[in-house]
Amino acid sequence: MNDKLKVGVIASPHGLKGEVKVFPTTDDANRFKKLKQIMMDTGTEFKDLTITGLKFSGKFVVLKFAGIDRIEDVQRCKGFGLWIDRKDAVKLAKNEYFVLI
Repeated sequence: MNDKLKVGVIASPHGLKGEVKVFPTTDDANRFKKLKQIMMDTGTEFKDLTITGLKFSGKFVVLKFAGIDRIEDVQRCKGFGLWIDRKDAVKLAKNEYFVLI
């Protein structure tokens, strides 16, 4: 069983202060409001990040992470997946399932 769930993909930087636009891979982007920690898959490791800011822009979620304050820090993150631990996922009702990608 997978212990991590993919909740989004970084689409692009947003502004100059280190924010990123995230394409959510969840059916309800409002679930991001409950997240404080997230993991970024860099391709070689999962990097733990603390979410310090959140807003919505159309179909995207705009996130700000602690310690990332410049556009240069997030430009190389385009296409990286964002994951959570299964224990942090919403509780499912009977006959509901996660779609694993």
